[in-house]
Amino acid sequence: MKIQFIYPAFDRHAQSHPELKQLVPCNEYIGSPSLGIAAVAACTPAGHELAFVDDRIHPVDEHLPEADLYALSFFTPAATRALAIADRLRAEGKPVVAGGIFPSMMPDLCRAHFDAVVIGEGEPVWPRLVEDAAAGRLAPVYRAERPADLSALGPPAVELYLDAEDELFCPDDYPLQASRGCPFACDACVLPACMGKKIRHFPEELVWETLKRFAARSKRCCLTEDTAFMPVPGTRRRFRKLLKRISEHRRELSVQLSYVGTSMPLLLNVEEEVFDEVREAGVGRFYLVGGFDPITRGAFGPGEPQMLAKAERCVRLCQDHGVEPYVSFLVGNETDDEGTFDRMLSFADRVGLNIAEFAVATPYPGTPMWARMRAEDRLIDTTWKHYNDANVVFRPARMSAERLQQGYLSLWREFYRSRRHLEQTDATLCTVQF
Repeated sequence: MKIQFIYPAFDRHAQSHPELKQLVPCNEYIGSPSLGIAAVAACTPAGHELAFVDDRIHPVDEHLPEADLYALSFFTPAATRALAIADRLRAEGKPVVAGGIFPSMMPDLCRAHFDAVVIGEGEPVWPRLVEDAAAGRLAPVYRAERPADLSALGPPAVELYLDAEDELFCPDDYPLQASRGCPFACDACVLPACMGKKIRHFPEELVWETLKRFAARSKRCCLTEDTAFMPVPGTRRRFRKLLKRISEHRRELSVQLSYVGTSMPLLLNVEEEVFDEVREAGVGRFYLVGGFDPITRGAFGPGEPQMLAKAERCVRLCQDHGVEPYVSFLVGNETDDEGTFDRMLSFADRVGLNIAEFAVATPYPGTPMWARMRAEDRLIDTTWKHYNDANVVFRPARMSAERLQQGYLSLWREFYRSRRHLEQTDATLCTVQF
């Protein structure tokens, strides 16, 4: 049986707002596909042919290879496109299945468009789904009874992605997953709902093997989750052990992390020598996700002096240790008001941020924010492609939806107005997700 995996397209910031192409003097970071498809593909029983297409780069409207089973993995912003692809496939009598965050959070909606929906992590149920598909007896729902046993998994089948690269898309880095789950309950994060509240670590050798597989194809990796610095037993130790291993072998094996995602409170609570260990491992950037934690919410919402001081200290620590702070500013939280935009811009100039990105708070299905907005009847838009951190889809608490949308765009415009010199900078130093 031939299984065709599809990573559905979704609108990025500049696709929702084309004016950003003129406002931002940087290269656009499109990013590689998530590891979901590669992880599930690695669990496919022997004897089946696997294929992969990235619909963002090669739209399946133009060319859809023949297959016996079509499998789509997607999150909320890609749901609009995924449902349309599924409807087309089913109209042609082709079996199609869905997995990923959105199907797990909105299974009833997806069941109307797909022959089968995977709820939760895919690895525990994927082999059975493939066997059922081959026998022509797909069940409507495949739900994992428990989280995947990470110690029993092999490395993700990253060659699916790497072999699909061409002159149109050849990303420099790919995500590296070191753990799953999160004990926090951030307002707009779905991770605890879809992967559990307990951090589960991948075996250290599996993480290392995945890193080497990418390095063998001249690819760097990025740690996008902010769990590396969490005060959870074993988590920081594992991360520091990985950093040391990278430092020892990065020239020999070309292993490298392009950036590490984290948050200001976590970064302020690690030993200062960790900053040096990060730099020695060749990591040049921290991706500081804001808007979820008490520091950035307090600093840029009501403008609390103590929180502003902590945010400034965090950025200075990064700069002093030679690791660039790339801050992602989030607007639209419950305490954000008309002054939030100016507070963000003033802070960015005061600490000398070189690059930054700006996002609109978004109530993704399955998050606490989603539940609250629904309960308070504050959702104003359920067009899923608009749930991409670039569009206001709810009524804010302290300003109008129109003002929040305008303020989001003004942040991009005003921040980069004084940074036109980035047009002449090396691509590795001025690549921004927008």
